[in-house]
This record gives sequence, C-alpha cells and structure tokens, in this order.
Amino acid sequence: MIEYNNKYNNYVNLIEEKLKVYSNEIFGDLSEVGQAARYSLFSGGKRIRGVLTVAVSDLLDGDLDTALAFACSIEMLHCYSLIHDDLPAMDNSDMRRGKASCHVKYGQAVALLAGDALLTGAFEQLTKCAGQSQVSDAVICLSKSAGCKGMIYGQELDIAFEGKTPSESDLVSIHSNKTGQLIIAASMLGAIAANANTSQKEFISSYSEKIGMVFQIIDDILDITSTDIELGKPSGNDAALMKTTFATLNGIDYAKQRATKLTDEAINTIDEFGDKSEFLKTLAKIMLDRKN
Repeated sequence: MIEYNNKYNNYVNLIEEKLKVYSNEIFGDLSEVGQAARYSLFSGGKRIRGVLTVAVSDLLDGDLDTALAFACSIEMLHCYSLIHDDLPAMDNSDMRRGKASCHVKYGQAVALLAGDALLTGAFEQLTKCAGQSQVSDAVICLSKSAGCKGMIYGQELDIAFEGKTPSESDLVSIHSNKTGQLIIAASMLGAIAANANTSQKEFISSYSEKIGMVFQIIDDILDITSTDIELGKPSGNDAALMKTTFATLNGIDYAKQRATKLTDEAINTIDEFGDKSEFLKTLAKIMLDRKN
C-alpha cells in the first residue's frame, strides 16, 4: 500500500503542477470568471480521473507529457460539470469539497460562465501534445463522452427521474452516462497517449466501465451513511431531491454486494497486463472502500 500511495501522490503532484501552468495560460488574470474557474479547479479533490489517465498511459508505456496534458483536460471538464451540477437549477448544493460552491462565492452568472470556461479550456488543453493524430482521437473521445450521448445525457435522465422510481436498468443507464462516461474517457485518454492497440483499449474500457459504476454506487451509499464534513458537501442530497439511487432501490447491502462484484470483475479484466496492472487493481479496491 505504501508503494501505491507514493505512486498515486506522485501522479497527483505532477497533475497539479501542470494544471497550474495550463490554467495560467488559459484563464485571464483580470477575469473574475477565470478566478472562479481556478477557485473550483484548485479547491481540492482526489484527481481520480486525471490519475487514471496518467496511470493507464504509464501501464502502456505512453508519453508522460501527453498523458499529463490529457489528464489536465479531463480534470477541467470534470470541474465544469461539478460547478453546473451545484447550481440551484440542478442539484442546488451550497458546498463542494468542504468549501462554498462556485455560485455561492461568485454568484450564479459568474459560476455558469466559469463552467463554460473550463469546458472550452479542456478542449484547448487537449491540443497541448505533439501528436496531431492523438489530438484528434482525444477530442473525439472526450467530446463523445461528455456530450449528449454521454455525461449530459446522464444528467438529463437524472433530472427526468427526480420524484419517480426508476428501475435498476434505468439507474444503470443514468449513471453509466452521468458518471461512468467521464471515467471511461479518462482511461481511454491514457490509452490514446500511449498509442494503445484495439485489444488494449478494449480491456481498459471494460475495466473503467466497471469501476465507474462502482464509483457511483459508493457515492449513493455515502450520501446516506456519511456526514457533511466527511463528504465535503451536503449529505442526504439525493433524498432531498427525491432521487432513487442504487442504495435506496434495493438497500445498502445489495448495493455494496453489486459494487464488490463489479470490482472483482474489473480487477480480473486487467490481469492481461500482468504485474504492471497492480496500481490499477489497487485503485479499484480503494474506490470500493472509499469513505468520501
């Protein structure tokens, strides 16, 4: 575990350093919108998506600079989605990562624009690598995963089912898009940075699809079992919005069993890569057991 923690922290530190450089290039110093974007981008968080990008590239002997550029892009896009999720018209959350949400600190209009700036900045960020074919593949990957057939579609479904009782297959559809697509994109960007072949991409996609669903199931459980301080955001928000979740549909025990099964499947999926896959296997286990 010490080796895993050291490696994870090293990945995070590399991403943070690059994010500071790139955010200074992309967001204007005199712009309040740029300040709001930086506020949310550097407000904490585990950088799981960015770490996935770099770790997958590392697994496949990819180029570190390209992987870091892509990792920063996925972190910017994820941050945009959180700013918009927190708005009163969406999840109406006043707190994110233990701090005031962007719209609470800067107002709704600036927060909306800060999210837009991060979204457009994410695609500018994708161009900051040497391989033009990789840039094209990365833009296609991220735009599809974040768009109306990916994350945004999941958000649309999430809103549509508020106050209703979705089936388990409905929940899978919601969260495989809303949460899962960006986690898949993060892993696939790492594969693109490494010029992975078709077979390698299939294994990585299957792994990340499974851990993406685990991530959401555990989120649903923690929304019930954790405090605001532990989560860094309001707990019980799903109930307040009358959302049915994996944890409420069939109970917490069933949800945890499903998450455990998916984690085991994800770990088995990347046995193909031998000992080099140990970091990603440990990451899958930690995502299952996380407390916030």
